[in-house]
Amino acid sequence: MLSLIREYGKLDRSIHNIIVVEFFVQMINLSFMAILPLYMKVEGYTDAQYAHFTSYRYLGMLALALGLGMYIKGRKILPMFYIATVGVPFFGLLILIGVHIHSDSLLLMSHLLWGTAYTFIQIPVLPYILRNVPVHQHTSAITLNFATWSLASILSFLFIGVFNTIDPVLFNEKHLLFGIVILSFSSIYFILRVNKDEHVPVLTEKRSNIKGYDWKLIFKAMVPTSIIAFGAGFTIPFISLFFSNVHHMSTAEFSYMSFAASFIVAYAALWVPKIKEGIGYKRAVPLTQSLAIMALVVMATTQYYSHISTAVVIAIIFYLIRQPLMNIAAPMTSDITMKYVGASNREMTSGLTSAIWSGSTFFSAIIFGILRHMNVDYVNIFLITAALYSIGVIWYMILIHDYHKREKMGLIS
Repeated sequence: MLSLIREYGKLDRSIHNIIVVEFFVQMINLSFMAILPLYMKVEGYTDAQYAHFTSYRYLGMLALALGLGMYIKGRKILPMFYIATVGVPFFGLLILIGVHIHSDSLLLMSHLLWGTAYTFIQIPVLPYILRNVPVHQHTSAITLNFATWSLASILSFLFIGVFNTIDPVLFNEKHLLFGIVILSFSSIYFILRVNKDEHVPVLTEKRSNIKGYDWKLIFKAMVPTSIIAFGAGFTIPFISLFFSNVHHMSTAEFSYMSFAASFIVAYAALWVPKIKEGIGYKRAVPLTQSLAIMALVVMATTQYYSHISTAVVIAIIFYLIRQPLMNIAAPMTSDITMKYVGASNREMTSGLTSAIWSGSTFFSAIIFGILRHMNVDYVNIFLITAALYSIGVIWYMILIHDYHKREKMGLIS
């Protein structure tokens, strides 16, 4: 464990500061995903209404994603992080005000702008790391970047769980979300400590030259991402509603469970470089994702016997199993994808990845809202995710096979 920590400690201090900034941004993202639907439920909003409003968050990401991916090619990335650092907490604050005063127009606009601001760190962060970190540290830097999700989860859910347990009235969902948003403004301090000198690759062709990209490679790389993203949109934003409405979990109980899951995910993510060295991506990616899909199915089907006291225990156990298995595959698939498409296609690929995740989640959220409005059970919706994930895993196996084939041919450095 100490050797792993030392390895991450060798990264440049500016990378550490960028990671801290992303940590605070993810704190807002995760806490909103977890308890904003519970806060809106308390305020009288239905599942369908929450899905409608949150879909605009992903529409904001989609609107900017592709253009930003093209724009950053051959340009400095650091200014983009300034926008996200200020914009994400500010528009998060407006979302909470919108819920409190029941303003549909403010909710729609603030969700849209929140998604736009979030895109300014979501898309550029991987290209920034790949530009400014030595090749031999790429896996460590990418893994640490993905670990911010888990680390932010740990602190957010611990914060929510502990304070909500102390006083559920004083530290209700509204006050906790406000507190996390205000805390996240401290990321401004860390972004100002990032070295202003960054490596910017020489631009060899016009940014608008669409023909300059290898679209065949990009398309192959994006197929499994598209399938998994569409499936994830039916589940990830609505997990808290599943446990609240099906298993009657309180905010504090859900937070403690999510804290435990995040801790396991964070610990597991630190071992991604070792997993890569030990069994390789060819076995690690399909194995971890296949087991995660099975765990999701078991968790979802507890709705069939939710009246039995042990159902919630089984749901919690398999949720805790699913989270690390699915999440440790993410840095591996991102590493493969970025290397597979090559240096000249990375910015476009990063933009497309964000556009696909945002677009897929946008449409998934709309469909989820329609299904819930039709009283379709959570279990049936989550099983759609499992089916799509399964197809995505098969595509990743095809992609990894082609990756190694191209690597042997000397086409991947």
